[in-house]
Amino acid sequence: MTPMPPAAGRRRRIFVPPPAELVPPAPPQLPDPPIYRDLVRTWADRGRTLPGRHDPEWVRLAAPLFGLAQFSGSRDPRRDGR
Repeated sequence: MTPMPPAAGRRRRIFVPPPAELVPPAPPQLPDPPIYRDLVRTWADRGRTLPGRHDPEWVRLAAPLFGLAQFSGSRDPRRDGR
């Protein structure tokens, strides 16, 4: 695409933002206290959902359902004869 020249007598001003400031790196994550590690281990042993871990049941429940249109609640009175 060829840039079009600005209208006669008008000049375009181009805004160039200043450089972004450097963000300091995040401090290293501290390990969880032993009580939380034990709790997570207990939950995992019982098959419970854990934060940050894959949950196949949630994936199954959140998956889109196909064929819902055939079970919708809306009816066309012309087709039902009502």
